[in-house]
Amino acid sequence: MKTLIKNVSIITPYDILFGYGVVIEEGKITRIDKEEKIDKENLDHIIDGEGKYLSPGFMDIHNHGNSGYDVMDSTEEAIDGMAEFHLKNGVTSFLGTVITSSYENMIKASKNIVNYKNKKDKSQVLGIHLEGPFFSLDKKGAQPAEYIRTPNMDDMKEIVKVSQGKLKMVSLAPETTGALEVVSYLASEDITIAMAHSNGTYEEAKSGIDHGITVATHLYNGMRNFSHREPGIVGASLTDDRVYCELIYDRIHLHDAAVKMAIKMKGIDKIILVSDAMRAAGLGEGNYELGGQKVIVKDGAARLASGSLAGSTLNLRNAVYNMVHKLHMPIQDAIRMASLSPAKAIGIDKHKGSIEIGKDADLLLLDGDINISAAIVGGNIVWLRK
Repeated sequence: MKTLIKNVSIITPYDILFGYGVVIEEGKITRIDKEEKIDKENLDHIIDGEGKYLSPGFMDIHNHGNSGYDVMDSTEEAIDGMAEFHLKNGVTSFLGTVITSSYENMIKASKNIVNYKNKKDKSQVLGIHLEGPFFSLDKKGAQPAEYIRTPNMDDMKEIVKVSQGKLKMVSLAPETTGALEVVSYLASEDITIAMAHSNGTYEEAKSGIDHGITVATHLYNGMRNFSHREPGIVGASLTDDRVYCELIYDRIHLHDAAVKMAIKMKGIDKIILVSDAMRAAGLGEGNYELGGQKVIVKDGAARLASGSLAGSTLNLRNAVYNMVHKLHMPIQDAIRMASLSPAKAIGIDKHKGSIEIGKDADLLLLDGDINISAAIVGGNIVWLRK
């Protein structure tokens, strides 16, 4: 099937193209050209974008759940429900994030993602983000303390084996005993490694980066605070060009000034918008659960009884909206943080993350307020709002 999307403003990694159309064939973008140059006689389908933006689909590489479901439910129903919610909010692909838990539960959740079959009308699961269990108790946040462990190569190798190539990202604390050996092993397996829930010093963070760490998980949160005498992971992440920085931009986890500082230090290319959402995302206030712990959601914030933030109720559509309408970022820059940057961070940018010839046709039709009319996943259009 050959489809033309016309009458759109195309958001590319470099510019916004006006008066151009995009041709899709067999799930791929095959042509981007002036509309008048595209032969409309040989098309099977024409989509009129009605002057809206045509954007790459968003990619959420850090999310635990939404709409009442969690990755740790370890069921097809849970992934289906999460994937449906994601697509409604512009996320055409995502990593299922496995939280610190018992070894058996982490294996079970990982196997569930491996065995899950993606559906045409839902967001696509790209693989697994393993958030834990090799963390610092001092900066555990909402990670269950009873399951936090010292890095163990045997456990790590078993999870990699069970994941059958679907383990895309691992978050750990680089200062913990044995962590650097695990980092080197994961890097040799082409798995993205991130720093998280760590009390590491600047030097310990830099050592982790030298061994292969390339991402700071939810920057500023769950890590040693920045100090002018001990910059810690924050300082190492903001000043090392090798590191991408995740931001949970719900305006609860981060002050606007902290977000502006990160963008100024890192530039657009190295900022990744994530949701870090838990099962309450898309639902109302009340009592929920994360990693077996009671979570109270009030005024949009998800917290443990201790007051610690426990993930978020954010979605990437709102994160992009906040970037555009609260920080006044150009729409193409905000969208890049939610599409091409995460794709690059986990090494799949040859296929996804931007509107370029040869890439997967994962696209969105949206307006300037990030209201999404349609999502296109692998060339399959799902109308969300007509």
